[in-house]
Amino acid sequence: MTDTQDTTKNGLKEGDTAPDFKMEASRGRTVSLAELKGKPFVLYFYPKADTPGCTKEACGFSEALGQFEGAGLTVIGVSRDPVKALDKFAEKYDLTFPLASDEAGSVTEAYGVWVEKSLYGKTYMGIDRTTFLIGADGKIARIWKKVKVPGHVEAVLDAAKAL
Repeated sequence: MTDTQDTTKNGLKEGDTAPDFKMEASRGRTVSLAELKGKPFVLYFYPKADTPGCTKEACGFSEALGQFEGAGLTVIGVSRDPVKALDKFAEKYDLTFPLASDEAGSVTEAYGVWVEKSLYGKTYMGIDRTTFLIGADGKIARIWKKVKVPGHVEAVLDAAKAL
């Protein structure tokens, strides 16, 4: 089971209004907070398309997509990859939900998931794998930080069904 935490790096917390966004997405789509108004949704941030952990996470959401949709939720994945890379990723794994591109980084910054990371003693900036469950009222219902992929989709689905 993944731990939930109620705040992000920039201070977003459960109960706050979700920051606005509009992004290009895979398969010629655009996703925006405005078009989701009045509908609950999952917004999950992942570091890079077509890498092992991100692929497992995306495929997990894809496998459970019918259950999320049955509960009335849209699922959107977000990374800083260009749309062309997201299209390849979506095609390769038959991911039908939108994979949004935040190349400029404004959305990852607004949601507080663009953080300093460390690997083999080197520091760099990257996306902290984080999931937000947004209620129909546009408020953040749950936040999962530093997500570990095994069991995560199930935890999000359980919380989504409880909305």
